[in-house]
Amino acid sequence: MEKEEHRKRPMTDEQFMRAAVREAEKARQIGEVPIGCVIARDGKIYARGYNRRMKDKTVLAHAEICAIRKACRKFGDWRLEDCTLYVTLEPCPMCAGAIVQARIPRVVFGCRNPKAGSAGSVIDLMHVDGFNHQVDVTEGVLGEECAELMRAFFRELRQKKTQH
Repeated sequence: MEKEEHRKRPMTDEQFMRAAVREAEKARQIGEVPIGCVIARDGKIYARGYNRRMKDKTVLAHAEICAIRKACRKFGDWRLEDCTLYVTLEPCPMCAGAIVQARIPRVVFGCRNPKAGSAGSVIDLMHVDGFNHQVDVTEGVLGEECAELMRAFFRELRQKKTQH
């Protein structure tokens, strides 16, 4: 009985972010900056994505863009109005623009992006008065874990450069 009740409980922001962290690990394993994303609706993950810029040789292969593309295909619509996007790093301007354009109502991110963050760190594209859509933003879910993923990746990259 207990197991049955446990399965019926909706997933939490932390559980969805753990899924995004697993996506980020996929990126790290192929030598990409470890950023992962999942898109959920009604307590279920419908799309996943991770950073693939080097692998796909395109600036457009950010985790959020990959996941948004998959979610749009899955739902057969460019509007993702009932979804929440979970991403390990605060979205950049391109991804923030795609989130607003897709009408995603809520974004949850792990750690801030001090160089390109567009949900408040550098600029806030999620809350531009002139836009026809505003985004509810929650930050810091598994924030330290997400930040450590980034720090470890760049630390390893610097170590490799000094060895060569």
